[in-house]
Amino acid sequence: MATEKALLLIADIGGYTRFMKHHRFSLAHAQDSVAQLLEAVIDASGKLKLAKLEGDAAFFYAVGEDHGSLAQRIADIRRAFLARRTLLDVDRMCKCDGCMQVGSLTLKFVAHSGEVAFQRVKHLTELAGVDVILVHRMLKNDVPVSEYVLMTDAVHQRLEPELRGKAQGLEHEFEGLGRTTCHYLDLNDSALTLPVAVKPSLPRRLWNKLLLELRTLKYVLGFAKPCEDFRNVEIVDASDASKADHRV
Repeated sequence: MATEKALLLIADIGGYTRFMKHHRFSLAHAQDSVAQLLEAVIDASGKLKLAKLEGDAAFFYAVGEDHGSLAQRIADIRRAFLARRTLLDVDRMCKCDGCMQVGSLTLKFVAHSGEVAFQRVKHLTELAGVDVILVHRMLKNDVPVSEYVLMTDAVHQRLEPELRGKAQGLEHEFEGLGRTTCHYLDLNDSALTLPVAVKPSLPRRLWNKLLLELRTLKYVLGFAKPCEDFRNVEIVDASDASKADHRV
């Protein structure tokens, strides 16, 4: 199987409390909020190609050596994420867990450059190889901040000199892959131009509330399971809620 050099990037949404009460409305609204945020992330990804959606994360890739400015691409994605998060928060008309926590949702990135193989399965293209495994293992790490870009040496060496100097070194023992030298940038320290503030609008809030209820109806009625593939949320039954709250 032929391989190609590619940049691999995962944008991962987090921030919901680890345990969320098993309430249909709350979980359904959380599912919809993350879907809208992922939509904004994908729309801002530019020349990056979407490999697949993975629950509350988006896996991107770019083939070849010339990927353009990764830093600019990440800045664009994060700005779009913040803009959509602000809009969701401003338009909120629901007091459930899934809606009330939208303003605390965060976005982190892991990036690696390596060799990948492309497997065609019907109309889908799957990425395979050790480097694909590595970038996914990087999601479980010891980075001490909540919003960051964690990258391997291969990506770090291609950053602009100013950004490269700001990155902090960090070694990780990734399962089955041994010790790997990584670097991270704290996104809260970046000079990101924030999106323009959104003014409240009652007609827009009512319209968005109607669309929310229509989109989440299949989850509320039990035709689909919300948050089933979310890696950052562990769902508990309402009867166990007090135990979950104690463990958080």
